[in-house]
Amino acid sequence: MENLLRPLIVIGGSVLLTLVIGWTTDFLLRKADERRGGTSLWGELRRGRVPYQLVLFAALLRGSYDQARLLTEFREGVGQLLTLLLIGSAAWLAVRIAGAVVGASYTRYADAHTERDPARVRRVRTQVTLIMRVVTAVVGVMAVAAMLLTFPAMRAAGASLLASAGILGIVAGVAAQSTLSNLFAGLQIAFGDMVRIGDTVVVDGEWGTVEEITLTFLTVRTWDERRITMPVSYFTSKPFENWSRGTPQMTGTVFWQLDHSAPTALMRERLRDILRGCPAWDGRSCDLAVTDATPNTMEVRALVTAKDADDIWTVRVAVREQMLDWLVREHPYALPRVNTAEAVPAPGANGERPAAGGTPGPRRVVEPHRPPERG
Repeated sequence: MENLLRPLIVIGGSVLLTLVIGWTTDFLLRKADERRGGTSLWGELRRGRVPYQLVLFAALLRGSYDQARLLTEFREGVGQLLTLLLIGSAAWLAVRIAGAVVGASYTRYADAHTERDPARVRRVRTQVTLIMRVVTAVVGVMAVAAMLLTFPAMRAAGASLLASAGILGIVAGVAAQSTLSNLFAGLQIAFGDMVRIGDTVVVDGEWGTVEEITLTFLTVRTWDERRITMPVSYFTSKPFENWSRGTPQMTGTVFWQLDHSAPTALMRERLRDILRGCPAWDGRSCDLAVTDATPNTMEVRALVTAKDADDIWTVRVAVREQMLDWLVREHPYALPRVNTAEAVPAPGANGERPAAGGTPGPRRVVEPHRPPERG
């Protein structure tokens, strides 16, 4: 009877005590979250209740397993397994606690600065993301190392491992040169404020928004919802356009190829009317000018402004579409066309032009080349 009750009491007591302590801790965190609604720390800490209960259960059972006298022939193996479970759950809990503290701090900072300085908030978000990835990697490596050191064979090999650490470090550094370069490039991006999550960038002719930054790669979401993934070392070794660098305000251009008779003065007035009806225009500036001319057409450019890259695209599209629609309806003569009229003769009698000596000579007309008619 004692052989049956002892394991039940030890294991059942460990489970019961784990549930009671876990429920009590969760209750206290929930009450703290209700009282202090200005921070999300207590709510974030509640997400760690599963690893917290695993740590409690593994610690209680590891300490009382010898008294249970259960599976005595496998006592060392079960004890080793409980130790590994304790180390793994403790590492999991440490990552959750660090994530809760960092996440709550970022949320509080973002709520206070999003409206005043959104670019700085995106920079802090990028740094927080990479810091959490570094913390997770370090805790994971330490947990694996602690698990390995629980085996007697690994402890015996510790001296030889330390003796060969220098050679192994050199070999690993050469073999993982690209990985290490991406790792340091990721840290440089995070703390050098080169590119941030949410920035609008142009990379290799592709326009998109930075969606994710890790220690080794960066993902850009294009306007047509494609994902471009590239190593972070690209952004430290090659030039790229960052439209969100500094202030997010932008100036955009719209070009038209029109006939020389296009009414540019009326187009300026029409441009102002279009922008007044466009919510994406920020009202800072607008202008229209003739920037180039060819024998057949002239180039008209409009300058418009908006608060960010997304809005400048909306403004440019609206101005281009509505201006063309207005020209088609009100001034169709301003659209480019093929000139088939005869050339205007130079001053002179009957279309004749003066000769070299001052006397008018006959005008020479060059007939256009016509393709042969097919029989």
